[in-house]
Amino acid sequence: MTSTFERYQRIAPLYDLLDLPFEYGRYRKIRPLLFQGLSGLILDAGVGTGRNFPFYPVGAEVVGIDLSPAMLARAERRRAQAAAAVDLRQMDVTRLAFSRHTFDAAVATFLFCVLADELQVPALRELARVVKPGGPVRLLEYTRPRGALRRALTKIWEPWVFWAYGAGFDRRTEEHAVAAGLEILESRFVVDDLIKIIAARAPA
Repeated sequence: MTSTFERYQRIAPLYDLLDLPFEYGRYRKIRPLLFQGLSGLILDAGVGTGRNFPFYPVGAEVVGIDLSPAMLARAERRRAQAAAAVDLRQMDVTRLAFSRHTFDAAVATFLFCVLADELQVPALRELARVVKPGGPVRLLEYTRPRGALRRALTKIWEPWVFWAYGAGFDRRTEEHAVAAGLEILESRFVVDDLIKIIAARAPA
């Protein structure tokens, strides 16, 4: 079975091309929601090819981590688009090499729909650990739609989405966030009943 690391090493050269219709059809409209009101030192977990760069808060400092060196190499090429100072590092989100309470905030864009169920709580605990007490943790995630037609369509897409990205629509990220000690402040759909923003905060 292909690991997440192997999958993203393989797909990195084509990632932005494959994602292009979704990026300009959906994602660019909702990425700014992750960063509203954030400042200081921010962790961008699963930074990928750096698609969040233009939406970083001006004056902030961002550490972007990713498991895949190939994805980080693509992000490096996009560094000039960043609205804030960016430090890119290869790192596993389930084992962050940062001290407790290092960051003012953490964000993750379509990261937890890629992580297997058994990795979700460890990864979310790490975000809770490295963010300052009461600091914001915001996640942008795919979910399984409730409508019959769209639900059927995701069933059709799912094998390809899993092969290409390792992603699934049935991750229980909100439940896992609570289990990891995060407090959910808001969970709402931002694209139909398909993509949610989950706003939480680290333990006080």
